[in-house]
Amino acid sequence: MQHLLKPALARALGASPAIAGALLGCTVLAGAALAQADPPAPPAVDNPPPAEGPLEGRPETAGAQALAIQTPPPLPPTAEELPVPMLQVPEGFKVEVFAAEIPDARTVRIADSGNVYVSNWQANKVWVIPAGGEPQVLYEDLDWPNGIVIDGEDLYIAEHQQIVKAAGVDSSLDSPPELEVIYTDLGEPRPHGWRFLALGPDDKLYVSNSAPCNICMPEEGFGEVRKLDKDGANAEPILRGMRNTVGFDFHPDTAEFYFTDNQRDWVSEDLPEDELNRLTNPGNEHFGYPFCHNGTFTDPEYGWGYSCDDFTDPIALLGPHTAPLGMRFYTGDMFPEEYQGAIFLARHGPWNRTTKIGGDVMVVHLDGDGNVASMEPFLTGFIQDNEYVGRPVDVAVMADGSMLVTDDWNGAVYRISYDAM
Repeated sequence: MQHLLKPALARALGASPAIAGALLGCTVLAGAALAQADPPAPPAVDNPPPAEGPLEGRPETAGAQALAIQTPPPLPPTAEELPVPMLQVPEGFKVEVFAAEIPDARTVRIADSGNVYVSNWQANKVWVIPAGGEPQVLYEDLDWPNGIVIDGEDLYIAEHQQIVKAAGVDSSLDSPPELEVIYTDLGEPRPHGWRFLALGPDDKLYVSNSAPCNICMPEEGFGEVRKLDKDGANAEPILRGMRNTVGFDFHPDTAEFYFTDNQRDWVSEDLPEDELNRLTNPGNEHFGYPFCHNGTFTDPEYGWGYSCDDFTDPIALLGPHTAPLGMRFYTGDMFPEEYQGAIFLARHGPWNRTTKIGGDVMVVHLDGDGNVASMEPFLTGFIQDNEYVGRPVDVAVMADGSMLVTDDWNGAVYRISYDAM
């Protein structure tokens, strides 16, 4: 509702949207105070853990201290135990289990052969689901493998500090080739060290090198996406001012680069919102981090002396702390026409928000100019009674036009198909 009220309030007051948003926030807070003078106290927390890693900057208040990293079940459930009956999709669509018991299933890629590759960076493995077969570990003892690309028969894996290549692996799954290191210039600090990787329409690799912190002035080279040749040569940044992207794709008609971005923590439960961004001038755009968030307000620590007008605005706000991860343009022919060219975007859901939101796959419809025309939920049901029963991570389109969705909470891959009958 505030997204609708803020522009109207700005016009009425002759103020900027940022000022109007601040006034609107004060009005909402004042109304809440009148409606309930004594809100319920947050749960007490004894002996809070030291503030480090993602907890760095967490306020020393009971409500903030009660928030903690969400931990999935210790063992992934079997296919029969997965929460498929709870998942909801629009009429005509169907959700079923494609694969189960792949711990921490993250990025998914589909080869021309029909083989499906799945990374799981916490377990340091890459899996393959052979066409018509059962999941098997392909590579292990890696270092935070997250981003993967399958190009013909070659597999590329983005680890924490390097990109490696498995040449010809798609035709030699029973005897995988040794990994060849092709690029080693990725940052060392672990925060946000899971890299995303894609192959562009220009036949270049694109890799993220996210900011190594919640909020800081990153050293040169961090907070950017780079493109490079498939042998690792000629790396160069295409954008800066990105905090933490774990998903990007290219418009099927214009080849423009779109990416999700996870914004900073510990400003408030409702700010900032995570973003969907669009790059129109490669090599010359800065998306605001750490100076400006959402295109609407400057950072309380690093924003002094800057204006949000100095940076590229997001094309859509995706909700506070919703953790948007993988995204793909739909290029199949199974789904109805309204989904052609739309973006399917997985929101992992927050750990540092009292009321969970997201935990779904959204569909983002674009207009003829590539701007966002509308957004709505597509796959929901992963949050039940403010608890996770699953957390979607990535999406990919199969040759028949159906869609795969990974779920790292359950170690599962779901298949979504459409039948008008």
